[in-house]
Amino acid sequence: MTPHEMPDEDLLRHIADQEARIVFRDFSMARALEVGQALVAKAQAANAPVVVDITRTGQVLFHCALEGATPDNAQWVIRKNRVVDRFRHSSLYMGAFCRIAGVTLEQKYMLPANRYAAHGGAFPIIVEGAGVIGTVTVSGLPQIEDHELVVSVLSEFV
Repeated sequence: MTPHEMPDEDLLRHIADQEARIVFRDFSMARALEVGQALVAKAQAANAPVVVDITRTGQVLFHCALEGATPDNAQWVIRKNRVVDRFRHSSLYMGAFCRIAGVTLEQKYMLPANRYAAHGGAFPIIVEGAGVIGTVTVSGLPQIEDHELVVSVLSEFV
């Protein structure tokens, strides 16, 4: 069953498994460049109009807007990143969590939708012994596709 077909409860477990599996020993600026370039190459091969962003502890390490991406995509990146920074889970995970609970981030946590987006595409950079130190984010495709693009590339590096 693909993530598109999964009920939210199964999707939540699937994403939790991804988060448990995609853990780095370290995450340097050089690694951010490699991951960013791999994401760009994969997105370009699919003619995906996306923004790719890698941020570590508030510092942008990589950011690229591909042909067809809009300024809105860059704003979605910021809103998705805030969700990961706040909850230490991917933005798709938090979206599924909220749907299961029947609430929005604003209703449950008083987080305004114009600043936080629980939509797929932002994935935590998790480092052994340190936990979540940043985000790898894609915006421009449907949310599950944004998420899966990030996961497919990160999986190549761990």
